[in-house]
Amino acid sequence: MAWRFALLIDPVASDIRRDDFSDTFTVIDPDGAALRLGDLSAQRGDGIFESLGVIDGHVQEVEPHLARLAHSAGLCELPTPNFDQWRAAIARVAADAPAGESVVKLILSRGVEHGPAPTAWITLADAPDSARARAEGVRVTTLDRGYALDVPARAPWLLLGAKTLSYAVNMAAIREAKRRGADDAVFVTSDGFVLEAPTASVVLRFGDRFVTPTPTAGILHGTTQRSLFAHLGQRGFETAYETVPVSDLGRADAAWLLSSVRLAAPIAAVDGEAKAVDRTLTDELNAYLLSPRD
Repeated sequence: MAWRFALLIDPVASDIRRDDFSDTFTVIDPDGAALRLGDLSAQRGDGIFESLGVIDGHVQEVEPHLARLAHSAGLCELPTPNFDQWRAAIARVAADAPAGESVVKLILSRGVEHGPAPTAWITLADAPDSARARAEGVRVTTLDRGYALDVPARAPWLLLGAKTLSYAVNMAAIREAKRRGADDAVFVTSDGFVLEAPTASVVLRFGDRFVTPTPTAGILHGTTQRSLFAHLGQRGFETAYETVPVSDLGRADAAWLLSSVRLAAPIAAVDGEAKAVDRTLTDELNAYLLSPRD
């Protein structure tokens, strides 16, 4: 990923309102050193983040991403982000976005242990080329996430459903999927229900009905998935959040992985079994997802 621009943000209280936050931003070298050695984002992965797609300079779904950042902050007992400040930072970074697809990342760390304040920064980078995944699809393997469907409700301290910087397990799952000859993974519960991919939501189609696993199962409530469901509803399709058994991955008429940067990638195989890719519908979905969305 080629980094283009970065800002350090001096976090201010969430209830402070002002017209100009520029004095709280510091432009930094995106390829240079920026964090103190003891920052807990690097020491323990103790922080949260959001990745926002950018299309021709337009940052997609800013408000849903800020809302989810605040939700993650609440789960992790981090200070509530000042939305006005983050909006201003996003606008400043997006001003340097080139034509085409980019990605803006928001990061909020607990900072240095026992330090006076959290650490926050925002980056702009070129988006990876997702053309092949969108056109040909991705092969997925199902991987046991290691807990039953009811664990999130019984063990909130596991922070399931928070978008934390602790992505070692997610990256290990993708490596395992590739060792098995797949492109990506789909996490499932130990009692046999679909959760999400390491970096994406899962959506299934049964006729004119679209289904995604309920977010109460301890998964991220995908911003792209919510936007797509609103679009599908306007087109007259039925959408639903449900408990999804693993067998539905195979029997669904079509399925996709959805994320803010890759957008809609059709699932072309599940655990080595080929699955039909609906190219026409996928192209329509991605045409919508590539359009400016607020």
